[in-house]
Parts: sequence; C-alpha cells; structure tokens
Amino acid sequence: MTDRAPITPPGLIGVGMSGGLDSTVAAALLQEQGRQVMGLTLHMFKEGSRCCSIEDIDRARRICDLLEIPHATVNVVEYFRQTIIEPFVAEYARGRTPSPCVLCNQYVKFGALHTRALQLGCTHVATGHYVRVDRRDGRYRLLRARDRSKDQSYFLHRLSQAQLARCLFPLESWTKAEVAAYARDRGLPVNTSSKFESQDLCFVPDDGHASFVEGIRPDLRATGEIETPEGRTVGRHEGFHRFTVGQRKGLGVAATERLYVRQLDPARNRVVVATRDQLYDREFTAADIHWVSGTPPPQPLACEVRVRYRTGMAGCRLEPQGDRNARILLDEPQFAVTPGQAAVFYQDEEVLGGGWIEAVVSRKI
Repeated sequence: MTDRAPITPPGLIGVGMSGGLDSTVAAALLQEQGRQVMGLTLHMFKEGSRCCSIEDIDRARRICDLLEIPHATVNVVEYFRQTIIEPFVAEYARGRTPSPCVLCNQYVKFGALHTRALQLGCTHVATGHYVRVDRRDGRYRLLRARDRSKDQSYFLHRLSQAQLARCLFPLESWTKAEVAAYARDRGLPVNTSSKFESQDLCFVPDDGHASFVEGIRPDLRATGEIETPEGRTVGRHEGFHRFTVGQRKGLGVAATERLYVRQLDPARNRVVVATRDQLYDREFTAADIHWVSGTPPPQPLACEVRVRYRTGMAGCRLEPQGDRNARILLDEPQFAVTPGQAAVFYQDEEVLGGGWIEAVVSRKI
C-alpha cells in the first residue's frame, strides 16, 4: 500500500459515520494520524431505510465505542423531508427524474451536519467519500478520485467554497480494495453487504420509487396512454411517474421493435415511447448551475459532461447563458438525456460545476 500524506488541520474533526465500511475507515485513518476525532451520524429517515436510520445510528455508535471516540446523533428527519423528499416527489409529478443524492449532499450531509459539527466545536468534517480537494490560486478545487470506479465527485458538485474549506476526504487517494484490506487488517467490524454499499436511494423501498411517490401523491396513480411519437397508442399505463426516460423494461407494450421511454407528458398523462435510435440527444439546456469556483466561465468552453452517474464522460461545448444557465452541445449524441438529472462538467480532473438538465433541444432522429 502506498504512503499517504497526513491530513493535519488543527482542532477537533467530526466524521460523518454511517456504520459502513468507508466512513469507518475514514475515522480510523484520522485517528491513526493522531487527530482528535468524534463520530456524527445523521438521523434522516425512519427505521428500515438503507441509510441513516435508527439501526445505522446504533451501528455507528458501536464502532465509535470500539475506536474509543465520542459519538453524537444529528436529527434532521423533518429537514430531510422538506429539502429532499418533498422535492423528490414534486419532480416526479412534473414528469422529471430527480437526483436527490446531489441535494442531500449539498443541504444535509455537508449542510446541516457541518452546522451541527461547528456547534460541537469541530473545525472540519470528514467523510468516506471518494473524491479529492486541493487549493490553487486562493480557491478550492473539487477533483475526481483516484479510484475511478468509486469516484463520487458527480454527487458533490454543488458544494460551495465555504463547505470545501472545511471538508476532509481521507479516502481521496485510496482504492476500494485498499480500504477493504485496511479494515480487515485493523479488524474493524464493518458491514460490507449490498445494503450498505448500494448507490440506490436510501429512502425508497425495494419495490421502487412508484409506491413511495404514490404514498404521498396518490392522485398520480391515473391510467393513461402509451404512444409512439406519431401518436399511435401501443399500451396503457397506471401513472406517468412510474417511468423514466430511457427505460425499456416494464413498459407493458406489444411491438415488433424494442421500445424505450422517450418523453413523459404530465399535461396529457401520457408516456411517449420510441426505438433506441430515436433517443440519442445532441443538445440540451441546463439550469440552476452551481460553479465550484463561485463564478461562471466568461465564455464558451470545451469540456466534458456526465449526464448521469452511471455513464461515462462525453465531450461537449458549454455555452453559458447568464450566470446560472447554459446550452450544451455534445460532440457525440448521448443516449436518453433526462430532464431532472444532474449534468456535471469537468476539465481533466477538475469538477467545474453542474446543473439540472432542463430540456432536450434536439435529437438524432
């Protein structure tokens, strides 16, 4: 294992502890470096969720006891409902596919948690995210992790300069395999089951988002038509919110070709489906862009964009339209650019910022 440069900020460091592998190793590494550490666990949702419930708090507390560090719980259940769950449901009601993990990092994990950490006397907050931060020319830069397969910069692109100034990421230059080996060597009692390593939404039940959304908005469960772009009806649905752009499975249509969701139309309560080659997009607009540096680029620039977490980088030309909006022209058409998802912009290793995909302007038909 390669040597790591020690992280040496002064004062008490609060570590966001979920009870999982990454946050446990982050706390242990800081402690090993001689830092004064305390564990902080968010209580965001009810029991039985995949993250930050009562069960996870108990698990994190036991790990802190083993490490002999203090532990505190930060109750944000109501705040989480207002800032994450309500907008999540509202986006589906608009026919969009939300990215709640991005907002959770901005407002909860690096917002409410940081606020409470400062109240408890912490100078910095560390987490087990795989991402890097450095400082150059008086500003903080957010950089991709060494382990590309675990890089989480996509989800952290909305962090401000003030937040980055107090962030520590002990796993920034580690691979997942090295983290697991370290935990084994230290005998750390961490749970590496799929429940705690999943990238899925922590508050959505195993049967998917539809039942969760309907529990809050039962009016969305309404029968409508599934149509082709030409207006030919090929099936029926039980609510447009049950679908997302690019979806192929579970459409319930009979056709000679494979069909994919191309558009959700809440105004007419319909789902538009098309063949795969009709879902390649070459231009879209992004709104409410957050620039990591604090200022937008002064002119159009060539960069790369990731239009969803599980896709690769795509070359593009970014044309700012004011401080918070942009037009993005893709070098190569991308499959199923989806309104509501985050579009995150990169130059080499650096995250420039990101915004919400607002509308697809043109498609490769």
